[in-house]
Amino acid sequence: MTDFAPTRAAEAASAHAEALQRYAIDPAVHGREFCLARVSDMLRVRRMEERCAQLYGETKIRGFLHLVIGEEAVAAGVLPNLAPEDNVVATYREHGHALLRGVSMKAIMAEMFGKQEGCSRGRGGSMHLFDRATRFYGGNAIVGGGLPLAVGLALADTMLPRPGAVTACFFGEGAVAEGAFHESMNLAALWRLPVLFVCENNLYAMGTALSRSEAQIDLTKKLAGYGMAGVQVNGMNVLAVHDAARQALARVRETRAPFFLELHTYRFRAHSMFDPELYRHKAEVERWKAHGPIHTFTDKLKASGLMTEADFQRLDAAATAEVDEAVAFAEAGTWEAVSDLARGVSAAAS
Repeated sequence: MTDFAPTRAAEAASAHAEALQRYAIDPAVHGREFCLARVSDMLRVRRMEERCAQLYGETKIRGFLHLVIGEEAVAAGVLPNLAPEDNVVATYREHGHALLRGVSMKAIMAEMFGKQEGCSRGRGGSMHLFDRATRFYGGNAIVGGGLPLAVGLALADTMLPRPGAVTACFFGEGAVAEGAFHESMNLAALWRLPVLFVCENNLYAMGTALSRSEAQIDLTKKLAGYGMAGVQVNGMNVLAVHDAARQALARVRETRAPFFLELHTYRFRAHSMFDPELYRHKAEVERWKAHGPIHTFTDKLKASGLMTEADFQRLDAAATAEVDEAVAFAEAGTWEAVSDLARGVSAAAS
């Protein structure tokens, strides 16, 4: 059997490169404070996850750990556009999404440690962050598992009704291969549900390249079968993501119909801490690091006079201090009592 994967991998990389150029944005149009806020958001996510990787090596964080390092512009671009009444559904690579949605870093870190002060009482860990107060509904470990949940939340909002509320659903391109993806797209379009589907296309579903699993690597073309609108966006440019999400959310709120954002992004670390990462070349990773969302954005801001090195150091120090406080909080946290292990397992034990 002929292996077309190398050719199709080149096609996928070319499509990403085209998107990187097509959505270049001048940061000067957004203003200094807005831009510094986006830098702060990305630095908070980056520094938190870097410390999580360190703590995992020290066995203070256990189980599975999937880092979003390299993809910070996705959450930092989309989430500021959401309103408090909106719902958020994410994947197991959701630490940054939870943080920027408003879940405290202390509660996130305590959850990573398995302490009962965590946002899921220490029972969910890295992959199952949850916070009702901010309407952050996971943290879902199953690939594509959040898609039907997002459709259900949007259906509930439509039936209650909760006018104006939107559900933002984040998922990787690997979910496109799941039946739940197509079922969810179909029902969302059929019932005209207010869902913003955000596909974080980082080219690799765990260790499988997109070009090896999908006959059509332009994911927006799959929407034609459902009559759903969608666009491709440079997911490494936080301003491009923000502007695209703002326009998409305005459309969803107005039409009460779903919309699809395909964000071209890339993770700099392995799929998880257990991943030997044998499926991609180090040279490819280094090429993508040249498009890193933090340093490319700060370089533009400095060049345009909207940011100084002192500004960056101040924001970076604040992020690091927040991480230090969160780790100290988690370290001082308490383990759940053995007598409470059955809590929540059944109605009688709740």
